[in-house]
Amino acid sequence: MRTRAAVLCGAAAVALAGSLTAVPAEASAPHSAPISRLGKPSWRKCGTTDYPSLQCASLKVPLDHANPDGRQVTLALSRVPHTAERFQGPLLVNPGGPGGDGLTLAGFVAATLPKGVAAQYDVIGFDPRGVGASRPALDCEPGYFGPVRPDSVPSTPEAERANLARAKSFAAACSRKHGQLLPYIDTISAAHDIEAIRQALGAQKINYLGYSYGTYLGAVYAHLYPQRVRRLVLDSIVDPTDVWYTANLNQDHAFNDRHRAFMAWVARHDARYRLGTDPERVEATWYAMRAALAEKPAGGRVGAAELEDTYLPGAYFNGFWPPLAEAFAAYVNRKNAASLIEAYQDFGAIDAADDNSYSIYAAVQCRDAFWPRDWHQWRKDNWAAYEKAPFMTWNNAWYNAPCAFWPTESLRPVNVANGKLPPVLLFQATADAATPYEGGVTMHRLLAGSSLVVEQGGGNHGITLSGNACLDKHLAAYLTDGTVPIGLGEADAACDALPEPKPPATATGAASDKAVPAPSNGSVLHRLLGFRH
Repeated sequence: MRTRAAVLCGAAAVALAGSLTAVPAEASAPHSAPISRLGKPSWRKCGTTDYPSLQCASLKVPLDHANPDGRQVTLALSRVPHTAERFQGPLLVNPGGPGGDGLTLAGFVAATLPKGVAAQYDVIGFDPRGVGASRPALDCEPGYFGPVRPDSVPSTPEAERANLARAKSFAAACSRKHGQLLPYIDTISAAHDIEAIRQALGAQKINYLGYSYGTYLGAVYAHLYPQRVRRLVLDSIVDPTDVWYTANLNQDHAFNDRHRAFMAWVARHDARYRLGTDPERVEATWYAMRAALAEKPAGGRVGAAELEDTYLPGAYFNGFWPPLAEAFAAYVNRKNAASLIEAYQDFGAIDAADDNSYSIYAAVQCRDAFWPRDWHQWRKDNWAAYEKAPFMTWNNAWYNAPCAFWPTESLRPVNVANGKLPPVLLFQATADAATPYEGGVTMHRLLAGSSLVVEQGGGNHGITLSGNACLDKHLAAYLTDGTVPIGLGEADAACDALPEPKPPATATGAASDKAVPAPSNGSVLHRLLGFRH
């Protein structure tokens, strides 16, 4: 899992058609309702200060695409319309999750792409079924992540029983409130929804940009409807061969590596944080802080589990390291919990939208693929992972534990291998924690004719439109005319990672200034993508 990109050979940028091979038999699937039944979206203005050109609409689709005349659900859509004379069709964007709401992402993508490129597309955002403004929206157990939760590390039988009771309660609540919906909250159904959106837009083919889980969703759509794909961009790529139980165990090791990279960064900036110059000692101090909060939660709100929630975003985006380090230092050096509490509010606290997102996350992942139903297997596997990767292993285990008790049967993962696509462009950072590097390599192998661009040494999750001009140049070229790099190594092109963030020059003394990173494309994008995605 921690293998990094091989040495890359020189790459030439060319447009290349994908080779044709047979798509596996399971690609056959019920099609979405015909456009005459779906109707066309009626767009209305819904612009914001940041994205004034946004328009919104809704679309009804079958809950069960095999029964198009049955119950309907409503998808919320957004659009930034094209303005150029040359029109290349709709560009659907998805932030991942599962459970990420995508309406605002359309505005961000349209505003962040080069103007001349964005102007050629209708950039389309959508809240997948059950998410955000789509209806019905799932919310199995409001306040499920409210503080203070039991310590995530089940070091005593009582701690394990408490966490198991919570997981069982959540699964039962989902069954009571949304039992009729749960069999249809899954990636395959969401892919059929994308096809319904295509039909409703009147487009012969779609373009698609997906981040994180959105890469798996995009690959599944391309598997089911390869003839409908015009351009496909997958950024920070899920390994489609280990969804989802194994993927989460693999994440644990990668998250631990990324947290240790953060500890090493803090040590390199000892002049600012005064936590020591030895990364291992800094890490030991962090775990001592965790132990103290397990005994006495800060402000009655930040216990051990909440501390993990707060520092997890730093594994997704190193732009969050400075405020997280400020809170760490303030708690250790000055016994000041205010910054830590504010960092929790900013990075770790859960609101109603997050409750909805988590409900969808659980519903999709638990339905998509097999999960062990014997808790002894979970205990064995997670203790083994914890020995090498203590940072998030048990927190992650409990996040997914409702799947051990889920009320629906599991589907088989989709084999996304595909030789019927036009050139596909893949982006992957070599030290990504949420979707480790090997996922990008695997997807590259499975999608014939795809091109893989790696961010060498990068650890952020979601790397295009985040400030790296080299990556964005490849993206812009592809969206302009289909140009992709072709290389001879494991990847087709490499870009250097952005420089690490720097601590603020001076302390402000204001907790709010320490907890909120300076606005940038990277920080805006990573707020839109969210965490655990």
